[in-house]
Amino acid sequence: MHQLLLLRHAKAAREAPGLPDRDRPLAPRGQRDAAALGQTMRRLGLTPDLVLVSPALRTRQTLAALEPWEDTPLVEPMDPLYLADAATLAALLAEVPETVRSLLLIAHNPGLHELARRLAATSPGAPVEARFPTAALAEFALPGRWDRLAGARLIRFLPPDAES
Repeated sequence: MHQLLLLRHAKAAREAPGLPDRDRPLAPRGQRDAAALGQTMRRLGLTPDLVLVSPALRTRQTLAALEPWEDTPLVEPMDPLYLADAATLAALLAEVPETVRSLLLIAHNPGLHELARRLAATSPGAPVEARFPTAALAEFALPGRWDRLAGARLIRFLPPDAES
C-alpha cells in the first residue's frame, strides 16, 4: 500500500509587472496556511519519504513552511511539474520507484485538482470534486503500484482551514 499526498501550493502574492509567474512568492496568508498545514501533517503522522515539487518559488516556499519533518524526506524539484496537467502528473507518478512508501506532490491547479478528482472518482461526494484551494492537501491510499493509480482511495481532504 502506498500513500499519495497531493498538495496545492499555498496562497501566492499577486502577479506583479515584470515578475515572472515562476518567481511569485507566497503571500503572508500563504505562509501562515502552509505552516499550519505542516503542524497538522506532523500531528497526523503524514511524513513523506519523497517530495516531488514544482520549481516555482511559491511551491518551494510552501515546502519550506511545512518543515521540520520527523524524518527528512528526499526532495526532488522537477521542471515538468510547473503548471502540469493531470496526465503529466500521473505520468511522473508512474516513474516513482516502488520502494517509495509515501510521496508528497506539491504542484499547481488546474492539473492537481483534476488529478485529485480522477483519483477520488470512486468516492462520490468527495470534497475534492468541487474545489482544491491553495494549501489544501488530499491523502490517497494506493493499493497497487505507482504506475497504476486506479483503485486509489481518498483517505482525507484537508482544506487550509482544517483543524484535524
